[in-house]
Amino acid sequence: RNTLNASREIAPVTLPNCRLIKGIETGSEDIDILPNGLAFISSGLKYPGIKSFAPDKPGEIFLMDLNEDNPRAVELRISRGFDLASFNPHGISSYVDRDDTVYLFVVNHPHQKSTVELFKFVEDDNSLVHLKTIRHDLLTSVNDIVAMGPDSFYATNDHYFSDFILMFLEMFLGLTWSNVVYYSPKEVKEVAAGFYSANGINISPDRKYIYVADVFDHNVHVMEKHANWNLTHVKTLQLDTLVDNLSVDPHTGDIWIGCHPNGMKLFYNDPENVPASEVLCIQNILSEEPAVTRVYADNGSVLQGSSVASVYEGKLLIGTVFHRALYCEL
Repeated sequence: RNTLNASREIAPVTLPNCRLIKGIETGSEDIDILPNGLAFISSGLKYPGIKSFAPDKPGEIFLMDLNEDNPRAVELRISRGFDLASFNPHGISSYVDRDDTVYLFVVNHPHQKSTVELFKFVEDDNSLVHLKTIRHDLLTSVNDIVAMGPDSFYATNDHYFSDFILMFLEMFLGLTWSNVVYYSPKEVKEVAAGFYSANGINISPDRKYIYVADVFDHNVHVMEKHANWNLTHVKTLQLDTLVDNLSVDPHTGDIWIGCHPNGMKLFYNDPENVPASEVLCIQNILSEEPAVTRVYADNGSVLQGSSVASVYEGKLLIGTVFHRALYCEL
């Protein structure tokens, strides 16, 4: 119960200029915004133990142009030859190459396994061209990913086991067997370990530090990145909520987090007692006293199970594991 913050209730924090995004009804688990204001949104995650509003519908990737006055979510077409029927997208991360090619890495769980799908984004066509599927023995229960190059990334495994009953047992026993893996075509290795459940992962604007959210340990770890891609622990910031995905403001370095104030409600799926949403912003995480601000909090009446919050030029997108998505002007 302590791990899941089972007795926590939250006071609402409202933002004045918010609206639900039309067309997103079955989740917006992760959001990644390109430097030019185009936002990718992964939707339709089916995850063990968490409800889905469309269990038989394949997952989707949406695109929003945050430069528009009234941005809409448009579903991206995915190239032929990719198995759309089993598409189950989770964490995402984009990489813009020197020649301005945009690569999108998508964590996928076809048939409850873990792969990473690499796509090329074709803006003129609103489409994703599938380049390859990455599988590896160290990528067992992938949750989130941060791209390091056109074919390399860090990924979090949120559990040691991939079997649902063993995953539950692992959580119940408090085993800290979760980890971070570095992947490139030349080398794949564990670079950090000892997490209760490593979830969101992202990188600082100067690309010196990697941030890892540990959802069941209610904290964010700061790791220094080395030339050999290994990570060493710098500090841990303890919070009082279940931290999911991390987004980093490229200009300020502020970390925006989608959080679950009460994890019990997320797993119990009681329509009379729905999971709440909470967004935190962390400023100056490397300082002695980082500033933590609750930017948004809702009891679930508007938004259930927030998993990500991402900003661009005074606009905020808040995504959820299985519910809708919110667009706000800050």
